[in-house]
Amino acid sequence: MKIIIADDHAVVRSGFMHILNFQHDMEVVATAADGLEAYDLVAKHRPDLLLMDLSMPPGESGLIATGKIHEDFPETKILILTMHDDEEYLFHVLKNGASGYVLKNSPDEELLAAIRIVYEGGTYIHPTMATSLVREFVKKDGDGVETDPFKILSKREIEVLPLVAKGYGNKEIAQKLYISVKTVEAHKAKIMEKLQLKSRPELVEYALRKKFLNF
Repeated sequence: MKIIIADDHAVVRSGFMHILNFQHDMEVVATAADGLEAYDLVAKHRPDLLLMDLSMPPGESGLIATGKIHEDFPETKILILTMHDDEEYLFHVLKNGASGYVLKNSPDEELLAAIRIVYEGGTYIHPTMATSLVREFVKKDGDGVETDPFKILSKREIEVLPLVAKGYGNKEIAQKLYISVKTVEAHKAKIMEKLQLKSRPELVEYALRKKFLNF
């Protein structure tokens, strides 16, 4: 199987490439340092599987890239490899099109097993996180109002939110996302309205609570 590894740390990419290339049925055809590069390499190589880190600052996050790659290249399976053992991350990466979720501190044998399961069309989730996944699917506020930002916000608004929270100006956000400044302003207004936030400090606090600053 052809595999691409996406991680912002060169030593991590090198280490996993060595492990995977040692297997008789795996070949790493390329490596990427962020989500945008991962997208371009998937478009070029059309791999069977993409091994993707979630947080790859300062480039595009793995979560955002996962959604784009899954939508444009559904034949490429995506396996998330990350340090985050948080149930919100688990839920959202699967919702965005990933087929599995493996922690970086997992044994090599678990990683290799997960890759083969996902390659064969299955889904891999560490057993200890299965309960969290079920809980996330049914979680609502006490009054039944949906509070999941990934269900409230559009894909573009999810891209804008962490950039606003990190302090980027409208012009910088526009350049990063290849949209106009007016469009950025419109997205910001929609985000504040949908999340019922009244100020930038509230938005930053929300982004911290929902771990958007890791994107």
